[in-house]
Amino acid sequence: MVKTNLVVGAGFSGATVARLLADAGESVTVIDKRDHIAGNCYDYRDENGIMIHKYGSHIFHTNNKKVWEFIRRFSDFNLYMHKVKGIIDGIETPIPFNLNTLHDVFPKSIADKLEKKLIDTYGYGKKVPILEFQKQDDEDLKNLAQFVYEKIFLQYTMKQWGYSPDQVDGAVTARVPVYISKDDRYFQDTYQGIPLNGYTELVRTMLDSPNIHVKLNQEYVSDYETQFDRIFYTGPIDEYLSFKYGPLPYRCVYFGFNTYDKEHVLSNAVINYPCNYDFTRVHEYKYYLDDKSEKTVIAKEYSEPFEAGKNERYYPIPKDENIKLYQKYLDEAGKRDNVFFLGRLGDYKYYDMDKAIQRAMDVVESLI
Repeated sequence: MVKTNLVVGAGFSGATVARLLADAGESVTVIDKRDHIAGNCYDYRDENGIMIHKYGSHIFHTNNKKVWEFIRRFSDFNLYMHKVKGIIDGIETPIPFNLNTLHDVFPKSIADKLEKKLIDTYGYGKKVPILEFQKQDDEDLKNLAQFVYEKIFLQYTMKQWGYSPDQVDGAVTARVPVYISKDDRYFQDTYQGIPLNGYTELVRTMLDSPNIHVKLNQEYVSDYETQFDRIFYTGPIDEYLSFKYGPLPYRCVYFGFNTYDKEHVLSNAVINYPCNYDFTRVHEYKYYLDDKSEKTVIAKEYSEPFEAGKNERYYPIPKDENIKLYQKYLDEAGKRDNVFFLGRLGDYKYYDMDKAIQRAMDVVESLI
């Protein structure tokens, strides 16, 4: 007997579940409360022909060949490899902090000495989380660690998360390590790029199946539990359970867009401002697909706490007390045999796109 499935949320997690179920011959209804598909990966071409990432820059990267082969079914990708620069003491330099950054911000004699010590201590090509990097016996490296912590991590983390680096889960700061290398790429994954026609078109192609029916501007209601054999819920798990144990904390980001009558404003797709201004970074979207236009669009990214009714949930805040609260919700959710939670909001995890896709693949494979 063919199962009927409801997928709540049309981002990567929901679209992956829907497509895999549809390919298995099952009927799938996808709903989303927004007026568009693709979730926070939603993009569109503006009146200047520039592909705009509405909810901030999204760069696809993965070492997972299975995920890469799956996503390539729905779009070709360019060969873009993401690089980020930051402003440190007024100097524009690569982020994460690497050996090139070292030589940009220190005099040559000091940089040469520190480079040798870094390679002797860690080896070339190693990634070292900042909280681990601070555990130094060598006085020179200890001073360098403090410099990097203050100039790159401390204020940036405070702006983005509202907490200092040592107050959030180590996985957060480990995402931007100190890199003992001259590789300026933000990601070193085997597969990287931007879908040639954008993320929205990629997700549209994923959902293009006679077995999939998409309904936008559609809120989830509890009556659906009796109408479908299975429900795959990618929304906030605490909201699903009527905030029984209180709301899970999230951070929100918002963007200030500006259009300029010039080819470029920034020297790079993303510039971080760890110690300056109240925004965390600035995006210039033309770089991703090498869009040609006499104008350019930048977006300044600001971070703030999530407030229901005011803004959107973006990032789960990975602190011990929040994880414990999420576990209470997960235990409660486990009493429902036909409801499956996934995605950043359902799993309360800071997923990259490839990890969200893999998680969705694992859920479906466990069922069919």
